[in-house]
Amino acid sequence: MADYFTQFSCMFDVGTPENARRAIELFQSYSDRLDEEGSTLPGFAFVLDPAGGGTALWIHDDGCGDIGQVTEFVIECAKALGLKGRWGFEWCQTCSRPRTGAFGGGAQVIDLETGDHDTWICTSDWLHRQLAVDAGVRE
Repeated sequence: MADYFTQFSCMFDVGTPENARRAIELFQSYSDRLDEEGSTLPGFAFVLDPAGGGTALWIHDDGCGDIGQVTEFVIECAKALGLKGRWGFEWCQTCSRPRTGAFGGGAQVIDLETGDHDTWICTSDWLHRQLAVDAGVRE
């Protein structure tokens, strides 16, 4: 039997130590809300990165990474903390055994001010599109 994983590790700079403390509170609220809704716990963990001057959160998978939940949390933080600019992260999809179609990855960019996260790429989708173009297939 094979185990499938989504893994990521990224930094999210929230600007100030006060924002970092507030982000920790927001994470607890986010986790509580997921629990109340009967959802799974967040598919990520984070710690305050001491090397980042007390303003950066190191966000990483917790063994069962969920990129959707990272996206939701970052957008909630950005809105609550009034963050601006763009932020992004990348992930990999892997498997404990060699399986076709079990490996890949992606990346996403989020506009922190608007919450727009339409800028992303999935390597599996990209590969299939490229192979279709090479074969003369039009989408």
